[in-house]
Amino acid sequence: MRFKKYWPYLIPAVATFVVGLVIEYGGLNNPILYLETDLVTTIFMAGSGISVLLALRKLILDEFEQIEQESLQQAASDRRRFINLLDHELKNPLTAIMAGLANLAPAAPAPPQDGTLNSIAAQVQRLNRLVTDLRKLSDLETREIEMSRVDLTQLLTDAFELTRERVEGKRSMNLVLPQAPWPLPYIQADRDLLFLAVHNILDNAVKFTEAGDTIELRASEDGQRVLIEVADTGPGIPEDEQGQIWGELFRGKGARGIPGSGLGLSLVQAIIRRHNGTISVRSQLERGTIFSLSLPVGDVTEL
Repeated sequence: MRFKKYWPYLIPAVATFVVGLVIEYGGLNNPILYLETDLVTTIFMAGSGISVLLALRKLILDEFEQIEQESLQQAASDRRRFINLLDHELKNPLTAIMAGLANLAPAAPAPPQDGTLNSIAAQVQRLNRLVTDLRKLSDLETREIEMSRVDLTQLLTDAFELTRERVEGKRSMNLVLPQAPWPLPYIQADRDLLFLAVHNILDNAVKFTEAGDTIELRASEDGQRVLIEVADTGPGIPEDEQGQIWGELFRGKGARGIPGSGLGLSLVQAIIRRHNGTISVRSQLERGTIFSLSLPVGDVTEL
C-alpha cells in the first residue's frame, strides 16, 4: 500500500513502546521521574504537539483522497477500454447482419416474414445506435473539444427547425429567443457537440409527448451565463426517477415501448460539463418537464 512511505513517522512511537515494555517487564529499575517546567514551555510543547497531530491528519486525508482519485481514474480507464473493445467486437457482426437483412428483404415472400425481418432490422439498428452513443460518450471524456466562436441564436434556430420538420405539425412548436435590446451573445463552444446536446433534448421531448402537446425552446442571458430551456407538456417524470435519468442506460417506467438507447441524457450531461456548464430538470406528473442548460458566456473574440 501507499501508506508504506509513511512508516518512518511511526519509528519513534514504536521504539519508545518497545523500550517501555523492556523496562516494565524486563526486571529493570523503573524510577519515577519528576519534571519541572514553566508555563511558557508547557504552552509551546502543547502547541507543537497539536501541530504535529494536525500535520499527520492532513497527510492521512491527502493519502485517502489520492487513493480515491486513482481508483476513479482506473475505473474510467477500464470503462473506456471495455467500450472500445465492445465497439471493436460488435462493429463487424452488426455490419454483416445489416447487409444480410438488406439482401433478404426484397426476397421476402410473405407479409409475416416481412414483419419478422423488419423487427430484426429495428433491433439491429437499436444496437448499432447504442454502440455509437457509447463510443461518443467515451470519446467525450478523453478527446479535446474544438472550441470556436458560436452564434448561439443560429445554433438554436437550426436545432429547432430540424425538430419541427420531424414532427410535421403533430406538436405545437415554439421558439422564444431574445431580440430586444440585443440578441443572445456569441459563446465559446464546440458547435457540433453543443448542437447535438440541444437536439438530443428536443428529440427527447418529441419522444415523450403526443400529438397536440407543446414543445418550447427558449433562451435568455444575464451577461455572465446563458440559460437554454426545453419545455414540454408531456406526461412528466416521476420524482423518484428525476435523479436517475442522467445515469447511463437508465430507462424509466414511462420509456417502455419508446425507442432509445438510454444514453441520450448521459451524453448531453457530458457535453454540457465539458463546456463548464450545468444541466438540471424540473418536472411535474401530467403537466410537463423543463430541461435547463446553463453555459458561461466567457470572453469571446472575433475569429
